Amino acid sequence: MNELLAVAAITILAVISPGADFAMVTRNSYLHGRHAGLLAAAGIALGVQVHVIYTMLGVGLLIAHSPTLFVAIKLAGAAYLVYTGCRTFMAPAVPDAERARTASGALASLRAGFMTNALNPKTTLFVLSTYTQVVSADTALGARIGYGLFMSLAHGFWFGLVALFFSNARLRGAMLRGQRVLNKGIGAVLMGLGLTLALAPLSR
Repeated sequence: MNELLAVAAITILAVISPGADFAMVTRNSYLHGRHAGLLAAAGIALGVQVHVIYTMLGVGLLIAHSPTLFVAIKLAGAAYLVYTGCRTFMAPAVPDAERARTASGALASLRAGFMTNALNPKTTLFVLSTYTQVVSADTALGARIGYGLFMSLAHGFWFGLVALFFSNARLRGAMLRGQRVLNKGIGAVLMGLGLTLALAPLSR
């Protein structure tokens, strides 16, 4: 029970801390509407499973003990954030609520959330440290899988709430009226997160 409570507490703190996932869901929600925001949240939940799977397979330990591999993951994540930030920064001030309802738009929204989380070294460290420092080596496989599912569901639930909040008609309307400035602000935040991530290996 203590292990379960510890995993739950760490997961909740990791989920609600602001970062690239939050910025991505906010961006999708106000630019393209509720459907796009929820799909981005689902993509984030799926991205968490990437970290859970490779950690349970033992690849996480390889990442933890290979600075070169860890830096490569950081740089890939940084490049994706900078790319998305640039696109957001230069995006025209034209809302497109129907975009996520097309097959290609839905896939793009899901992919945005998935890639942001799957390439996020913050999630790498969170999942890896949870499974190596909190979860006991004697913990049953079923429980380990359950912890991983909880991590994904917690991310999906929280960022689903974020999507619902920022796609609220009144709030979204106000945000869209200032979309040109908001695009540049969120774009700058994403680029800043990417550049910070890219420079982080230098201080390791």
